[in-house]
Amino acid sequence: MKEITLVFVHGYSVTNLNTYGQLPIRIREEGKKQGININVKDIFLGQYISFHDEVRIQDVSRALQSAINDVLGDIIKAGKRFIAVTHSTGGPVVRDWSERYKSQWTNFPMSHLIMLAPANFGSALAQLGKGRLSRLVGWFQGVEPGQGVLDWLELGSNEAYKLNKDWINYDDSVVSEQNFFPFALIGQAIERKFYDNLNSYTGELGSDGVVRSAAANLNATYISIKQTLNGDQPVVESKKAPKTAFRIVRKSSHSGDDIGIMAAPSQVADDPKGIDTVHSIMRCINVSSKTDYYKLCDDFAIESEQIQQDELLETIKKGFITESKRYFIHDKYAMIIFRVLDSEGYPVKDFDLTFTAGTQSNPNHLPEGFFADRQRNSKNPETVTYFVNHDVFNGAPAVMDGNTQVRAAIKGISLLGIEVVPRPDAGFVRYQPLSIKASDTLFNLVVNANGTALIDICLQRLVDQKVFVINGPVDSMPPKGIDFKKIQPSNITVK
Repeated sequence: MKEITLVFVHGYSVTNLNTYGQLPIRIREEGKKQGININVKDIFLGQYISFHDEVRIQDVSRALQSAINDVLGDIIKAGKRFIAVTHSTGGPVVRDWSERYKSQWTNFPMSHLIMLAPANFGSALAQLGKGRLSRLVGWFQGVEPGQGVLDWLELGSNEAYKLNKDWINYDDSVVSEQNFFPFALIGQAIERKFYDNLNSYTGELGSDGVVRSAAANLNATYISIKQTLNGDQPVVESKKAPKTAFRIVRKSSHSGDDIGIMAAPSQVADDPKGIDTVHSIMRCINVSSKTDYYKLCDDFAIESEQIQQDELLETIKKGFITESKRYFIHDKYAMIIFRVLDSEGYPVKDFDLTFTAGTQSNPNHLPEGFFADRQRNSKNPETVTYFVNHDVFNGAPAVMDGNTQVRAAIKGISLLGIEVVPRPDAGFVRYQPLSIKASDTLFNLVVNANGTALIDICLQRLVDQKVFVINGPVDSMPPKGIDFKKIQPSNITVK
């Protein structure tokens, strides 16, 4: 019988191993039916993560390295490898550990990384802060989080940006038998009993109530946009991440015993509760080659498309007396993280950024309802995250509930542009607006269904000629009649 070691690494703000529910037992039993002996182990990092503001993700990575040596030392010395199953923040924790410590291993000990609802690009909830998050029932068991890890989780954080940009810049060899096979599984259902009326993020479409599908998916794009000094069209370069397995899990939310992706599955064989999660995990475990992996990537993509079609329209009765209904349309969404720096590497913290559309590159030609959310990072204001409706951008057929039209057909766009108006736009050091004409190339790079685009915008830092002036010759010391306070910018830029 084939033997594997399965390691569960929990998410953020967990204080006991009950967070796994019956999933480890169920996976072990499913393995037996397939002729696999699964040895289940836990790595418990809650004491390091949950309550201490000074602890950051890199500190947790160090603790994880120590825990792996302690818990799995004998297995690794015997030349065996382990499969990691993570929930939520556990995903980026293990990814950060891998990035920091992979060079220290002669043979990398992790063969598979199966991430359930991973906050790979962060969570929109993180910006709410510790006090408000601790009052949200569905926020990882309701435990008050530490600020250090919350800073990483905030959309557009420097740490998350670097980890994900590094991932995108790898070639396809990073996914291999010698390294590891990554998988991201997430639902798009909302556990309504966890919905907080004061915070719409807990019921955000395109998410599982905590993490957006686009923020879980590692099939991301990096785009570099560099402004030119002569006013020509900016130089645009792009790179797509290595192909990675991504699956939308049917009828799953982030947390909760009823439909939570981790807690819902039952230990009882063939119990339909959470069955899609269980079967998806087993399919990931059974990948043993790059050929297997890419086949599963393609299968997951087809299945996700079907599930999102099946779950497009959610209908809820408004009350017990009336038969009226409330509708939720679960379109596909895309996340775009902009970071604006200048040519000297300084952050540009004051700017307006606008999308444009059509042959005239006009913001008024954008489709109605495309915009869902915008969030500026509180620690790094040069970084701003846009959340947009992919299906509205692309156009979508009418949504029907029987003979009732819930939403009329939408005519989308195919040409997308960007305009950036930075400040200061006058003075001794200034910036000029950047404009990229709307095109189908930019549209296809930026608007990715269930995906994220990282966009670095580099503006030319314009230095006025009057910043340094040589006066002379002079006939007295000190020179008379020269008052530096009265010097005004010349509006001539130094080369």
